[in-house]
Amino acid sequence: MTTVSLTDVASYLPGEPVPAEFYTEHPGAEDKLRDHPMFRVPPLRHHVAADETNADMVERAVQPLIERHGRDEIRGVDVLLVHSQLPDLPFVGAGTEVARRLGLNPEWLVDVANAGCASFVYMLKLARQILATTDARSALICNAQSAAGQWFTQSQVRRLAQAAIPGDGCGVGYVTTSSDAPVLDVATRHIAEYAGDMTVALDDGRKYWEPGESQLRIGFTDAGVAKVLARGNRLVPEVVEDLCRRLGVATTDIDVLITNQPNRTFLRNWREALQLPAERHLHTFDEYGNLFGAAIPITLDRAISSRQVEDGDLVVLGGFAHAGDFAGAVAVRWHSGRT
Repeated sequence: MTTVSLTDVASYLPGEPVPAEFYTEHPGAEDKLRDHPMFRVPPLRHHVAADETNADMVERAVQPLIERHGRDEIRGVDVLLVHSQLPDLPFVGAGTEVARRLGLNPEWLVDVANAGCASFVYMLKLARQILATTDARSALICNAQSAAGQWFTQSQVRRLAQAAIPGDGCGVGYVTTSSDAPVLDVATRHIAEYAGDMTVALDDGRKYWEPGESQLRIGFTDAGVAKVLARGNRLVPEVVEDLCRRLGVATTDIDVLITNQPNRTFLRNWREALQLPAERHLHTFDEYGNLFGAAIPITLDRAISSRQVEDGDLVVLGGFAHAGDFAGAVAVRWHSGRT
C-alpha cells in the first residue's frame, strides 16, 4: 500500500482572546447546568468577526503551508476535504469557495458534514484512502469552526452555560504520498444507535429556518448530558486502545496524544484511562476553549511550534463526535520539516 504522510499542519485563530466574563457577567447568566463538569468555563477563547466566513478562515490558515511548501505545491493538490462546523449558507459547503480563493483545481472535492469534533481524523482517513488507491498525490484537509462568535453570542443563548465553552478557529493539514510523517493506521467507528441524540432546541417549537423570536441552541438536558459524559468517557479510550492493538503497541507507548477538547473532565478521564501523564496529552482548552473539529489540527500545530512534538514521536490523534455517533483515532510517526 502506498505510504501516505501527514506532512504538515497549520492554523488560524481569529481576533483577540475573549475572556470568560463576556459570558459569566452577561445579564441573566444563570443556568442549572452551569456548575456541571461539562460546562466549566475556560479562561479564554477566540471569536470570528461579524463578517468572517469559513472560507476566510481556511484561506488564512493555509498561508503558512504556502510559505513553507510553495504556492504551486498547494495549488496542485488533488484532493480537498473541508468540514465547516457552522455552514455559512444553506445548501452550500465551503469547499468550492476555498478552491476558488486558493486557486485549486482538485479532482476530489468533498464537504464533509459528519464526524464533527473528530472530523480531522475522518478526513485524514479519507485522504489516505484516496491517495493510496488513485493517481492522486496530495490533499488539503480543512476544519473551520465559527459557531462561538455567531451562534453562542446570541442574546438569549449567551446567558446559558453551553455558550461559554466554544471558541472559533481553523486548522488545516497537508497530506502527501511520501514517507516523511507516515500515517500508520486509522481506527474509526460510526455508531448509528446514537444518531439523533445531538439535538437543537427552539422555545417556540418552530423549525430552525422558520421565522420567529426564539434563538437556536443545543438541546442539553440533565439526562442527555449524563449520556454524553458516559459515552465520551468510554468511546475515546476504546478507539485509541483499538488503534494501539492494531499497531502492536501499548497505550503507554504513545508519545503525544491530541484529542478533541469538549471540557477538562473528558481530557482528564481520557488520559487516566490510557495511563498517560498530563504532559503527553496536549490540549489548548484553557486558551481556545472547545474548538470542535478544529481542535486537533490547531493543537497539533501549536505543539509542533513549541517543540512539544519531536521527530520520531508516536503521535495519536483521536476524538468523538456529537452525542457519540462517531469516534476515531489515527497514529502518525511524526517528522517535521520545519526549521
